[in-house]
Amino acid sequence: MTGRWRIQSLAGVRGEVLEVGFGSGTNLAHYPAEVERVDAVEPSDLAWERAQRAVDTFGRPVRRIGLDGAALVLDDASVDAVVSSYTMCTIPDLESALAEFQRVLRPGGALHFVEHSLSPEPRIAARQRRIQPVWGKLAGGCHLVRDIPELVRTSGFALESLDTFYAPGPAISKPFGWMTVGRAVRVSP
Repeated sequence: MTGRWRIQSLAGVRGEVLEVGFGSGTNLAHYPAEVERVDAVEPSDLAWERAQRAVDTFGRPVRRIGLDGAALVLDDASVDAVVSSYTMCTIPDLESALAEFQRVLRPGGALHFVEHSLSPEPRIAARQRRIQPVWGKLAGGCHLVRDIPELVRTSGFALESLDTFYAPGPAISKPFGWMTVGRAVRVSP
């Protein structure tokens, strides 16, 4: 299921790409042929080590450029796309990271994302808020209560496409399953 959402989020990605929260390199298998290079931000040495097989077989350059999406070591307007897959929920200072994404994207560049987010249903959102204190500790700092599309929008991106839905599963999983798959374009200043 999540592979399909990854593929959907990566549609149209091309050129030089920044992937924030690279993990074990799962997205590499889904990148279109038009991707020329991937710059990876990954805070976990273990995840980067696990990514080496995917990196070695990708056939295009992949380099680890840092540990923190809110402090990117890239020049202004230096990438064509930023990719985030199940990562914006855990970035400690997401607003700063989104500003960095804006800074490094070339004019017309896009943020491609697949993330879980705050549910629009008041009852489910209330459950998310109740479990957040414990969930954040158990799930590596994950924030169930972030409204990812709204945060992307208010950071200056123009949402070009957005698909929202609950992941399949029992009703009890709804607080963990409000999904957002989108593409947001950098708006030139």
